[in-house]
Amino acid sequence: MTTTQPEPPTGTEPTAPVRRLRVVHERGEPDREAAARAVADLLVALGRNPADGHLADTPRRVADAYAELLTPPPFDLTTFPNDEGYDQLVLARGIPFGSLCQHHLLPFRGVAHVGYLPGARVSGLSKLARVVEWFARDLQVQERLTVQVADWLDQHLAADGVGVVIEADHQCMSLRGVRAAGSRTVTWALRGLLRDDARSRQEFLALAGLTS
Repeated sequence: MTTTQPEPPTGTEPTAPVRRLRVVHERGEPDREAAARAVADLLVALGRNPADGHLADTPRRVADAYAELLTPPPFDLTTFPNDEGYDQLVLARGIPFGSLCQHHLLPFRGVAHVGYLPGARVSGLSKLARVVEWFARDLQVQERLTVQVADWLDQHLAADGVGVVIEADHQCMSLRGVRAAGSRTVTWALRGLLRDDARSRQEFLALAGLTS
Protein backbone atom coordinates (compact mmCIF):
# COMPACT_ATOMS: atom_id res chain seq x y z
CA MET A 1 0.00 0.00 0.00
CA THR A 2 2.85 2.41 0.72
CA THR A 3 6.28 3.01 -0.71
CA THR A 4 8.82 4.81 1.42
CA GLN A 5 11.89 6.31 -0.11
CA PRO A 6 14.62 7.88 2.05
CA GLU A 7 15.79 11.26 0.94
CA PRO A 8 19.26 11.06 -0.69
CA PRO A 9 22.05 12.13 1.70
CA THR A 10 23.53 15.58 1.28
CA GLY A 11 27.05 16.70 2.08
CA THR A 12 29.51 14.52 3.93
CA GLU A 13 27.73 14.38 7.28
CA PRO A 14 27.05 10.69 8.07
CA THR A 15 23.81 11.37 9.95
CA ALA A 16 21.77 14.38 8.87
CA PRO A 17 20.12 16.34 11.71
CA VAL A 18 16.86 16.29 9.75
CA ARG A 19 15.70 13.01 8.25
CA ARG A 20 12.94 12.84 5.67
CA LEU A 21 11.17 9.74 4.48
CA ARG A 22 9.14 10.23 1.32
CA VAL A 23 5.80 8.39 1.45
CA VAL A 24 3.89 7.79 -1.79
CA HIS A 25 1.08 5.38 -2.63
CA GLU A 26 1.47 2.49 -5.07
CA ARG A 27 -2.08 2.55 -6.41
CA GLY A 28 -2.71 3.40 -10.03
CA GLU A 29 -4.65 6.49 -11.01
CA PRO A 30 -8.42 6.00 -10.68
CA ASP A 31 -10.25 5.47 -13.97
CA ARG A 32 -12.68 8.33 -13.61
CA GLU A 33 -14.45 7.72 -16.90
CA ALA A 34 -15.17 4.09 -15.98
CA ALA A 35 -16.30 5.19 -12.52
CA ALA A 36 -18.65 7.80 -14.01
CA ARG A 37 -20.20 5.16 -16.30
CA ALA A 38 -20.68 2.87 -13.31
CA VAL A 39 -22.42 5.65 -11.37
CA ALA A 40 -24.72 6.28 -14.31
CA ASP A 41 -25.58 2.56 -14.37
CA LEU A 42 -26.24 2.66 -10.64
CA LEU A 43 -28.63 5.59 -11.06
CA VAL A 44 -30.53 3.64 -13.72
CA ALA A 45 -30.63 0.57 -11.46
CA LEU A 46 -32.10 2.73 -8.69
CA GLY A 47 -34.84 3.99 -10.98
CA ARG A 48 -33.31 7.37 -11.73
CA ASN A 49 -32.62 8.89 -15.12
CA PRO A 50 -29.01 10.11 -15.43
CA ALA A 51 -30.03 12.15 -18.47
CA ASP A 52 -32.29 14.27 -16.27
CA GLY A 53 -31.04 17.84 -16.15
CA HIS A 54 -30.42 17.72 -12.41
CA LEU A 55 -28.45 14.45 -12.67
CA ALA A 56 -26.61 15.01 -15.93
CA ASP A 57 -23.28 15.84 -14.27
CA THR A 58 -23.76 13.65 -11.19
CA PRO A 59 -21.76 10.64 -12.48
CA ARG A 60 -18.69 12.79 -13.10
CA ARG A 61 -19.02 14.55 -9.75
CA VAL A 62 -19.35 11.26 -7.86
CA ALA A 63 -16.38 9.76 -9.69
CA ASP A 64 -14.24 12.81 -8.89
CA ALA A 65 -15.34 12.78 -5.25
CA TYR A 66 -14.50 9.11 -4.71
CA ALA A 67 -11.17 9.48 -6.53
CA GLU A 68 -10.27 12.30 -4.14
CA LEU A 69 -11.43 10.43 -1.04
CA LEU A 70 -9.46 7.31 -1.98
CA THR A 71 -6.17 8.95 -3.03
CA PRO A 72 -3.83 9.92 -0.17
CA PRO A 73 -1.47 12.78 -0.97
CA PRO A 74 2.27 12.05 -0.70
CA PHE A 75 4.16 13.50 2.25
CA ASP A 76 7.56 13.54 3.93
CA LEU A 77 7.92 12.02 7.39
CA THR A 78 10.34 14.45 9.04
CA THR A 79 12.24 13.59 12.22
CA PHE A 80 14.82 15.46 14.27
CA PRO A 81 17.40 14.40 16.86
CA ASN A 82 16.02 14.32 20.39
CA ASP A 83 18.91 16.49 21.62
CA GLU A 84 17.18 17.46 24.86
CA GLY A 85 16.50 13.84 25.78
CA TYR A 86 12.76 14.51 26.04
CA ASP A 87 11.21 11.35 27.49
CA GLN A 88 7.61 12.38 28.18
CA LEU A 89 4.52 11.81 26.11
CA VAL A 90 3.98 13.80 22.91
CA LEU A 91 0.28 13.88 22.06
CA ALA A 92 -1.58 15.45 19.12
CA ARG A 93 -5.26 15.55 20.11
CA GLY A 94 -8.33 16.01 17.97
CA ILE A 95 -6.83 15.34 14.52
CA PRO A 96 -9.87 15.49 12.18
CA PHE A 97 -10.23 12.85 9.47
CA GLY A 98 -12.74 11.41 7.05
CA SER A 99 -12.86 7.95 5.54
CA LEU A 100 -15.19 5.58 3.68
CA CYS A 101 -16.79 2.48 5.18
CA GLN A 102 -15.74 -0.46 3.05
CA HIS A 103 -19.07 -2.22 3.62
CA HIS A 104 -21.45 0.52 2.48
CA LEU A 105 -19.23 3.15 0.79
CA LEU A 106 -20.68 5.70 3.20
CA PRO A 107 -18.47 8.21 5.04
CA PHE A 108 -17.35 8.00 8.61
CA ARG A 109 -15.74 11.01 10.25
CA GLY A 110 -14.13 11.77 13.54
CA VAL A 111 -10.95 12.67 15.35
CA ALA A 112 -7.75 10.82 16.16
CA HIS A 113 -5.55 11.31 19.21
CA VAL A 114 -2.02 10.19 18.40
CA GLY A 115 0.83 10.07 20.91
CA TYR A 116 4.29 8.64 21.30
CA LEU A 117 7.16 8.42 23.77
CA PRO A 118 10.26 9.66 21.90
CA GLY A 119 13.39 7.60 21.57
CA ALA A 120 16.46 9.02 19.82
CA ARG A 121 14.39 11.19 17.49
CA VAL A 122 11.23 13.31 17.51
CA SER A 123 8.74 13.81 14.70
CA GLY A 124 7.43 16.95 13.10
CA LEU A 125 3.99 17.30 14.71
CA SER A 126 2.09 17.80 11.46
CA LYS A 127 3.34 14.42 10.31
CA LEU A 128 1.16 12.64 12.86
CA ALA A 129 -1.88 14.14 11.16
CA ARG A 130 -0.46 13.22 7.75
CA VAL A 131 -0.19 9.57 8.74
CA VAL A 132 -3.82 9.53 9.91
CA GLU A 133 -4.92 11.08 6.61
CA TRP A 134 -2.76 8.64 4.64
CA PHE A 135 -4.53 5.57 5.98
CA ALA A 136 -7.97 7.22 6.17
CA ARG A 137 -8.02 7.89 2.42
CA ASP A 138 -9.08 4.34 1.67
CA LEU A 139 -11.99 1.93 1.99
CA GLN A 140 -11.72 1.28 5.70
CA VAL A 141 -13.08 -0.08 8.92
CA GLN A 142 -12.25 1.88 12.04
CA GLU A 143 -10.51 -0.99 13.79
CA ARG A 144 -8.05 -1.53 10.94
CA LEU A 145 -7.44 2.21 10.54
CA THR A 146 -6.48 2.44 14.22
CA VAL A 147 -4.05 -0.47 14.02
CA GLN A 148 -2.49 0.71 10.74
CA VAL A 149 -1.66 4.16 12.12
CA ALA A 150 -0.19 2.69 15.32
CA ASP A 151 1.88 0.03 13.55
CA TRP A 152 3.23 2.44 10.92
CA LEU A 153 4.34 5.00 13.50
CA ASP A 154 5.80 2.27 15.71
CA GLN A 155 7.88 1.06 12.77
CA HIS A 156 9.03 4.39 11.39
CA LEU A 157 9.50 6.55 14.49
CA ALA A 158 11.46 3.97 16.50
CA ALA A 159 9.68 5.42 19.52
CA ASP A 160 9.60 3.90 23.01
CA GLY A 161 5.83 3.76 22.79
CA VAL A 162 2.98 4.66 20.43
CA GLY A 163 -0.71 5.16 21.15
CA VAL A 164 -3.66 5.87 18.84
CA VAL A 165 -7.27 6.55 19.83
CA ILE A 166 -9.93 7.13 17.18
CA GLU A 167 -13.46 8.41 17.79
CA ALA A 168 -15.82 8.44 14.83
CA ASP A 169 -19.43 8.79 13.69
CA HIS A 170 -20.47 6.28 11.02
CA GLN A 171 -23.17 7.22 8.53
CA CYS A 172 -23.82 3.52 7.88
CA MET A 173 -25.18 3.52 11.46
CA SER A 174 -26.77 6.97 11.59
CA LEU A 175 -28.47 7.17 8.16
CA ARG A 176 -29.53 3.55 7.64
CA GLY A 177 -30.09 0.33 9.55
CA VAL A 178 -30.34 1.07 13.26
CA ARG A 179 -30.20 4.84 12.56
CA ALA A 180 -28.33 5.50 15.77
CA ALA A 181 -27.72 9.19 15.16
CA GLY A 182 -25.20 10.70 17.55
CA SER A 183 -23.52 7.42 18.46
CA ARG A 184 -19.74 7.44 18.50
CA THR A 185 -17.39 4.49 18.10
CA VAL A 186 -14.07 4.51 19.98
CA THR A 187 -11.08 2.29 19.17
CA TRP A 188 -7.48 2.35 20.33
CA ALA A 189 -4.14 0.65 19.73
CA LEU A 190 -1.09 0.79 22.00
CA ARG A 191 2.49 -0.21 21.28
CA GLY A 192 5.70 -0.40 23.32
CA LEU A 193 5.71 1.21 26.75
CA LEU A 194 2.26 2.69 26.22
CA ARG A 195 0.98 -0.89 26.14
CA ASP A 196 3.35 -2.61 28.58
CA ASP A 197 3.87 0.02 31.30
CA ALA A 198 0.74 0.63 33.38
CA ARG A 199 1.61 4.22 34.35
CA SER A 200 2.45 5.26 30.80
CA ARG A 201 -0.70 3.58 29.49
CA GLN A 202 -2.86 5.33 32.07
CA GLU A 203 -1.30 8.70 31.29
CA PHE A 204 -1.91 8.33 27.57
CA LEU A 205 -5.50 7.14 27.92
CA ALA A 206 -6.27 9.96 30.39
CA LEU A 207 -4.82 12.64 28.10
CA ALA A 208 -6.72 11.12 25.17
CA GLY A 209 -9.92 11.50 27.21
CA LEU A 210 -10.70 7.81 27.81
CA THR A 211 -10.17 7.84 31.57
CA SER A 212 -10.39 10.48 34.29
